[in-house]
Amino acid sequence: MAQLNFDVMDDLIESRRTLDNFIAAPNTREVILQGCDIMAESINHGGKVIAAGNGGSMCDAMHFAEELTGRYRLNRPSLPAISICDPCHITCVGNDYGFDFIFSRFLEGMGQEGDVFLGISTSGNSRNIIEACRVCKERKMKSICLLGKDGGKLKDMCDLPIIVPHDGFADRIQEVHTTIIHIFIRALEQLLTSAQMGQR
Repeated sequence: MAQLNFDVMDDLIESRRTLDNFIAAPNTREVILQGCDIMAESINHGGKVIAAGNGGSMCDAMHFAEELTGRYRLNRPSLPAISICDPCHITCVGNDYGFDFIFSRFLEGMGQEGDVFLGISTSGNSRNIIEACRVCKERKMKSICLLGKDGGKLKDMCDLPIIVPHDGFADRIQEVHTTIIHIFIRALEQLLTSAQMGQR
């Protein structure tokens, strides 16, 4: 059996505690439902959701988008979502303008009024997500941000901050973010499938 310098049960307990703390926050249910409503309204009116994050949060953004264009639990029409993960775009903008602008430049080219930006930042201070939220205001796009710790600078820059209060490592925050993302996907499938099927 592997000899580790930590107890694996401690990680599981800490993960559960982080989720419990998020569940216990006074407005958890309301902000998640509000996020679902914002995205569903956008898609119902011809908009799309554009998701972005760094590192593991980029993987979460990709997962969010592919489950909507593909399939989560229901067989239904594809839903309009995209993640900012094209390496050609990221390296081009990073080289020419700087890493802080890799998401904002994408939104300048692809974002439209009525679209929704889903930004993911475990610190709440990711500069490229901050720049993206700035462009959202210019483009009249709604911004929802999944954040960690105390929400950082982004809690005051986006339209809807959803904060996982945890002062430890980012992995615990990411685990709760993934759960929220799965709720978003499931809710959008339910809210939009009946409407789209009715139009066929």
